[in-house]
Amino acid sequence: MTAPYVHESSYADEGVAIGEGTRIWHFCHIQSGASIGRGCSLGQNVYVGANAKIGDGVKIQNNVSVYEGVELENHVFCGPSCVFTNDLTPRAKYPKGSDGRKRTIVREGASIGANATIVCGVEIGAWAMIAAGAVVVKDVLAHELVMGVPATGGVGLSVRREAGRRLALPGMRKSVSATLQRAGARP
Repeated sequence: MTAPYVHESSYADEGVAIGEGTRIWHFCHIQSGASIGRGCSLGQNVYVGANAKIGDGVKIQNNVSVYEGVELENHVFCGPSCVFTNDLTPRAKYPKGSDGRKRTIVREGASIGANATIVCGVEIGAWAMIAAGAVVVKDVLAHELVMGVPATGGVGLSVRREAGRRLALPGMRKSVSATLQRAGARP
């Protein structure tokens, strides 16, 4: 692999660990204590908070904020403008600091769609899929597809790890299948 690349318009504070082959593009800020694995890609205007953990092969699209308390395991995909929160009851006048933060973990291979919001304190299971615009307020099972506000699902996905394989969606409810077809997905 090659040395990490950090665009000249981005800031990586002291005490940041960035793995080989990782590329950090325009206007990003990586705070002290954050760790980013090998072979990652961080698009324009990505913020990675202090002590956040990002595994190997993670793809983070433009305008994503990964706050302190968030951990993304290997090969997670974060679509454009998705956001993670880290405090259930934020107040400007009465800040709690790290005492109010809740841990959020996104397990290996999970995908988060554009503009999805992940409310803190949840676990997103391995190879789960979060639809664009969903608001996740509770744990998502491994291989589960969730969508909506609040995000609901219960649809199991047969996901293969190999790149380029179509997701098999056996036994889906008709309403979910119709929603995916309208969005251009092929079940």
